Amino acid sequence: MLKANNRLGIIFFPAFDWAISPTHPERQERLLYTQDQLREEGIFDIEGVREYKPDVATIEDVERVHFCFPEVTSVTTRSHLISAGGAMKAADLVMEGERDCAFAMVRPPGHHAMKVVHGSRGFCTINIEAVMIEHIREKYGRKKIAIIDTDCHHGDGTQDVYWHDPDTLFISIHQDGRTLYPGSGFPQELGGPNAMGKTLNIPLPPNTSDEGFLMAMERIVMPILDDFKPDLIINSAGQDNHFSDPITNMNFSAKGYATLNEMLKPDIAVLEGGYSIQGALPYINLGICLAMAGVDYSHVKEPNYNPDMIAQDPRTTAYIEKLCDQLPELYFNPPAFNAKKDGKQGMLSGDTFIRHKQIYYDTDGINEVQQETVTVCDSCRGLYKVETRADSGPLCLGVEVPIDACPACRSKGYQIVEEAQLKGTYRYMQMINRLDKEYLRYGF
Repeated sequence: MLKANNRLGIIFFPAFDWAISPTHPERQERLLYTQDQLREEGIFDIEGVREYKPDVATIEDVERVHFCFPEVTSVTTRSHLISAGGAMKAADLVMEGERDCAFAMVRPPGHHAMKVVHGSRGFCTINIEAVMIEHIREKYGRKKIAIIDTDCHHGDGTQDVYWHDPDTLFISIHQDGRTLYPGSGFPQELGGPNAMGKTLNIPLPPNTSDEGFLMAMERIVMPILDDFKPDLIINSAGQDNHFSDPITNMNFSAKGYATLNEMLKPDIAVLEGGYSIQGALPYINLGICLAMAGVDYSHVKEPNYNPDMIAQDPRTTAYIEKLCDQLPELYFNPPAFNAKKDGKQGMLSGDTFIRHKQIYYDTDGINEVQQETVTVCDSCRGLYKVETRADSGPLCLGVEVPIDACPACRSKGYQIVEEAQLKGTYRYMQMINRLDKEYLRYGF
């Protein structure tokens, strides 16, 4: 019997009862073909590879991460909670030492879900990786965590959740936002003033093939990981960079994905996008599983694979080489935050960072406006406050006391909530107190 070098846990959840529409690219068949392929290839006959059932995330698990308005149950279904629970199960398998690594092949996906949630955007409602990561920190203690997002679309939701977190390194490798939804993920997006350089975006040009992706991994991602020294590496494993994907414009292959995972050696992988349901996903997932298990994947080849047809243009190679020369400096020597700068990156007013945002939920057709404020504190990562309104709905308030909160930021958080209750300005309020593990919700 073939034996895995790394004990791998695989969690499946196809979400039979959830789909945006019967013919939408994000539907249960995304995983059903993969499940059949893995069984046909005998992946579970490999000693050390085992399948597990997902857990179910609780409302508190979601509220540890998100401000959901008016409440978690109004924006999620049970499938969302099981998808997040599948990622949490993967984390528990690794953290408790039952498995060396784990792959949560679950849906619905999550990396477009931001800190505030009024509905669904980019097929995502809650950020399942973030729910998993904060479950890890709540249950197993504070950890330095690196998230490498390899979905073709910029992981703008995960970026937003961890914009102010110096303990989380977020790197997104994606198709250039000038050519694809959500139109973000540019090099100047580096994180808030308390976490500058802990966000790094690698926007690759359309038609990038294995050569370009693996060059970016070798010359940008791996040296930064070596320096950051995370306790855990998470692969936000979107698969829509594949050459056959119907909604993107890249030329990555199944074997390329496997090689990327062999380089990255993630502790946990969580499925994100990927919509070539028959021609790519079964083979990409097989390659990723074999790579994570430390088993030979050289035989993995999808239908219609022709390396000459997806070869990278020399101009694309030259462009990516320039990115590889320039982007690491944004992590190793991040620019000082410019207090006079106003716009998408926000501005500083005294000891307070202020950022105004307009967010469109393309899946649900919701327009949201936000004002986000964060205390720039020398003793902790700062108190977080957000005022938000969706369409013409009520004004809502979210306040987060960080996991490392100093007494002053903790006290200020409660003061804001108490004053808001007295004034009655907000229809819905939520407080996340990570320091004391207290999660409060108020409605008027």
